[in-house]
Amino acid sequence: MIDLRLLREDPDRVRASQRARGEDVALVDSLLSADERRRSSGVRFDELRAEQKQLGKLIPKASPEEKAELLKRAEQLKSDVKAADAEQDEAKAETDRLLLQLGNLVHPDVPVGGEEDFITLESVGTIRDFEEEGFKPKDHLELGTILGAIDVERGAKVSGSRFYFLTGVGALLELALVNAAIAQATAAGFTPMLTPALVRPQSMAGTGFLGQAAADVYHLDKDDLYLVGTSEVPLAAYHMDEIIEADKLPLRYAGFSPCFRREAGSHGKDTRGIFRVHQFDKVEMFSYVRPEDSEAEHQRLLEWEKQWLTSLELPFRVIDVATGDLGSSAARKYDCEAWIPTQGKYRELTSTSDCTEFQSRRLSIRMRDEKKVRPLATLNGTLCAVPRTIVAILENHQQADGSVRVPEVLRPYLGGREVLEPVAK
Repeated sequence: MIDLRLLREDPDRVRASQRARGEDVALVDSLLSADERRRSSGVRFDELRAEQKQLGKLIPKASPEEKAELLKRAEQLKSDVKAADAEQDEAKAETDRLLLQLGNLVHPDVPVGGEEDFITLESVGTIRDFEEEGFKPKDHLELGTILGAIDVERGAKVSGSRFYFLTGVGALLELALVNAAIAQATAAGFTPMLTPALVRPQSMAGTGFLGQAAADVYHLDKDDLYLVGTSEVPLAAYHMDEIIEADKLPLRYAGFSPCFRREAGSHGKDTRGIFRVHQFDKVEMFSYVRPEDSEAEHQRLLEWEKQWLTSLELPFRVIDVATGDLGSSAARKYDCEAWIPTQGKYRELTSTSDCTEFQSRRLSIRMRDEKKVRPLATLNGTLCAVPRTIVAILENHQQADGSVRVPEVLRPYLGGREVLEPVAK
């Protein structure tokens, strides 16, 4: 959530952020009104309680004639205090409810617009010309079948659409990717973490995933637990309700977990293969830093993502995501999109978001800096979303006979294997 003081002092900035996101601007005025009611009812309650206490001191000393009037006033005060307390609670609940609906303040440099209004910051690597090489590229599903690596038919039989099995070299390729990604993250100073896949509502809501993203979240009603769509959630909630000493920052974690997404708004999109699925594994980077260091940390996370994709020898571009395509927690987000040859376009493989103090306020995570306690900043960045990365590797490193060249960075994790060979023609 945002700082209420900032809302009071500069409501136009908050309105501008909401407008840029394509969100309800009227929410700002409703929140201001609720906050004013909360504050004024609080003042009223404090005044009445003070009078009530003062009256309590006067009654024992009053004459019989005065005592009757004072007792009458005391009875009225008791009723007024109760009403003021109820009004304060109601106004606070309304303020909190509205505050949780408000997205993070958008960074002023973020391009304004919808999904297609991003700005390309750079392109890395060379796109292969398969026509010049003399063959038509196969898509990842055909390659996965030839290699004995992907089985979507049995995935659908067992679990339904958008589920799959990784088999043989497909399973080995996932393990190689995860190990290589964790190795890079560990070398960069991240603490490896294996995180829970089920979290309590306060963890999911505190991270910001029960707002605009709620439709994509799996909820276990009987247990009131949520399946995470990313290890960002347990990593963000890891220090919930804690105060961290400033000299321990930055804290950097690399979480590996299964991820679950309903993909409620993606009917008809990427139905072939394993690009958009309900369950997948991912290595996620997460940082806790001083708020004044968050922009620099954001650039570091982006550089680690670029290092990873470059090591996989994939052609990709970096985009500055537009305001209307930001998650509610993000002030700014960069995506790295790899080229997918059979689709003839770039598709998102990694993203990194600067969430500033938004999540830490919701989760009550603070830092102690020279005896002052204040919210810190959180950031997240995908290092390796496994299925999409497998899609990009198979399609970009395929050879005419259906085999796939293994990027050098993965070879030590595949027993030195340089090529994935077809097992069926």
